[in-house]
Amino acid sequence: MTVDEYIETRVAPAHRPTVAILRELMKQHAPDAQEVIAYGSLAWRGAKNLAIVSAAKTHITFAFDRGAEFTDAHGLLDGVGKKTRHVKLKKPDDIDRAALGDYITQAVELDRQ
Repeated sequence: MTVDEYIETRVAPAHRPTVAILRELMKQHAPDAQEVIAYGSLAWRGAKNLAIVSAAKTHITFAFDRGAEFTDAHGLLDGVGKKTRHVKLKKPDDIDRAALGDYITQAVELDRQ
């Protein structure tokens, strides 16, 4: 399945604009990351997975594989595990582009280490 097929079949039409903005932010802040379908979800991979999008009925979850290691100056990351942190987005207006850009940049930097 291609990324576009995934979005057409697995992401509710109301959430597709949110996913489009996330794709744009990933291209801007992680231009070398490969956009893939991993574990049944849209993901971006460098040396390892950087970020993943999970589509639910009511929201989009944008998760960072090494998010627990981030400096969260924006206070938007949720999660309690040892590794992953995420942001839940219900509509495009929920997207803080500067904060997500910072998180993506941190993910890329950690991936390079």
